[in-house]
Amino acid sequence: MDRIAKIKEMLGENPEDNFLQHALGLEYIKIGEEAQARSLFEAILTRDPGYIGTYYHLAKLLERLGETDLAISWYEKGMEAAKKAGEQHSYGELRSAYEELTF
Repeated sequence: MDRIAKIKEMLGENPEDNFLQHALGLEYIKIGEEAQARSLFEAILTRDPGYIGTYYHLAKLLERLGETDLAISWYEKGMEAAKKAGEQHSYGELRSAYEELTF
């Protein structure tokens, strides 16, 4: 069974598990299913804005899709959430990607 099938099977038991949805989104990116990944990442952040790691991956995906303004917005939201949560490492990664995109 491939990774996507395994993750989907686990999601069947816990459909709103952020970790599993995030992992599935990353697997979708690997196979070029950007729309699927985007949908999952947006669902995670709508449900749980404190799930910090997803901001980076969603914003990077939007960058690749040419949606620069939206990517910038998600980086900003992610930096705010990381700062609020005291996650300095995540804040630094988000800020670095944000600055790379905006400067």
